[in-house]
Amino acid sequence: MFPNRHWFPAVLTAVVVLLAVPAAQAQRAPTFNAPPNFVPVVKATLPSVVNISSARTIRLRDDQIPDDPILRRLPRERRISGLGSGVIVSADGYILTNRHVIANMEDIKVTLSDKREFKGKIVGTDPRSDLAVIKINATGLPTIPWGNSDRLEVGEYVLAIGNPYGLSQTVTQGIVSALGRHLGITDYEGFIQTDASINPGNSGGALVNVRGELVGINVAIIGSSGGIGLAIPSNSARTVMTSLIKSGRVVRGFLGVQIRDVTTALAKTLGLKEARGALVGQIVTDSPAAQAGLQPGDVILRFNGKAIDDPHALRSTVAATDVGRTVKVDLWRDGKTKTVEVKVAELPAAPQARSDPAGVSVDTTALAGIEVRALTPADALKLNLPADMRGLLIVNVDEDSAAGRAALRDGDLIVRINRLPVVNVDDFRRIHARLGRADVVMLHIVRGGRLAVVVLEP
Repeated sequence: MFPNRHWFPAVLTAVVVLLAVPAAQAQRAPTFNAPPNFVPVVKATLPSVVNISSARTIRLRDDQIPDDPILRRLPRERRISGLGSGVIVSADGYILTNRHVIANMEDIKVTLSDKREFKGKIVGTDPRSDLAVIKINATGLPTIPWGNSDRLEVGEYVLAIGNPYGLSQTVTQGIVSALGRHLGITDYEGFIQTDASINPGNSGGALVNVRGELVGINVAIIGSSGGIGLAIPSNSARTVMTSLIKSGRVVRGFLGVQIRDVTTALAKTLGLKEARGALVGQIVTDSPAAQAGLQPGDVILRFNGKAIDDPHALRSTVAATDVGRTVKVDLWRDGKTKTVEVKVAELPAAPQARSDPAGVSVDTTALAGIEVRALTPADALKLNLPADMRGLLIVNVDEDSAAGRAALRDGDLIVRINRLPVVNVDDFRRIHARLGRADVVMLHIVRGGRLAVVVLEP
């Protein structure tokens, strides 16, 4: 990355300096490398980034107009406009951008780097990833080669190309600051964080590496300074784009589990050597997970051969798996590893299960604030449970306790505490007596006829 015309003079200059100073000082003299020359990269990629302007007309209701005789004479229609960026992904006019750039807009205009203007037509949008594909009637367009975002490393140089504040063909430089950021902006994340300056109007633009490859689609900034930018990894964006072009919608894999993080304390409780994986909280009825025999309390460690470090990794991996494919799932259950096979289904239009955003409850004593009694046959009949069901019925929950904050409630039936079955109050007291103030408690409960896992973490 260092042009020869700069390299050799720099070496010669260093030699002269070393001869002119004492040896002791020469050893302490710092050396500096020239920054990479981005000119060739910019020339190659800039033409593939476009300006997208959109607009729509809204009509004001009577209650939106001030009660003033003069103001009420003004037009009741208002024109709303937006600006953003896009990346040409095919020579025949397909353009990848963010959904929020063109969502609910009627008129979409695409301006190329050579100032040509085209009317854009929406091919498809995906609210779960905030991506969209539009089409213009053109051929022979310049494109950016796809990069492998999975190979990105923190510290790599990247360039952000877009149209901030409508300033077309703007290029900023920075590094990859972090990978796999999850901020709750979209359903499917794992953002690339960069310090390349990104501002309003950059949305939908390109994030490229020093080889001129597309490694991300710029999507958001944190704060108002533009110093922290976020981009959707190119591998994820390419999958969504391909599905939108093919069918106008995104087909994602579906497992059917509610999941949460495995903390260090929880890993200790479960007997895991390290805090990784995704803990299964609930199973969706008749889902692939249910049919494969997954259980609440299982920890998914690998899915289709890929290691699962956290719930986000599991969601993304499942989503990217082909519908109808049978895959192996490695899990941790009752202190042992187990492998099951799951046939992946298609994610429903309205998600039935997702990661628990609330996390876990915190208290000084994990089981404090829970009053229980043994389940009676009358209780089982009232709750529509099998007559031979055993467990501890929760009769009172302190709202300020760990149980209260974990949304445990009267009528929940505890069947296991830390994998140990409980059938009477003595069982509860005995387990409670062995708990330390810092111990994590995992409860298997029955609610509404369904088994679930609730974790109480001090």
